[in-house]
Amino acid sequence: MRNAALTLGVIAGIIGMFVGFFSYGYVEFIDWFGEIEEVAGQVANPGLVKAVSLLAPVLAIAGGAMSRSQATAGGACMLMSAAGMYWAFGFGVFTMFPIAMAGAGGLLALAARRPDPA
Repeated sequence: MRNAALTLGVIAGIIGMFVGFFSYGYVEFIDWFGEIEEVAGQVANPGLVKAVSLLAPVLAIAGGAMSRSQATAGGACMLMSAAGMYWAFGFGVFTMFPIAMAGAGGLLALAARRPDPA
């Protein structure tokens, strides 16, 4: 189970990085050029989106990497990553996979009570 948690956490972090790149870029683009009526407006909380764009993928990757040796800490990091992505970005077509993978990886890491058999 720890191997599965590692894999899910790393994949969730990589996909989450793409979501984060585009979200951070969107916020910066609107700050720079201004809102375009009925086409592109600023998000409700740009500071939250910018912070979670960086932190959530890092937590997912770090949690996945930790899940082999420190399953509880790794699982908690992946669950915080999933919760952060859901809170900042919502659940949509581009966020459903990183949220689901980070959440499933976190649950698997927390459920792993002893190391995987070789």
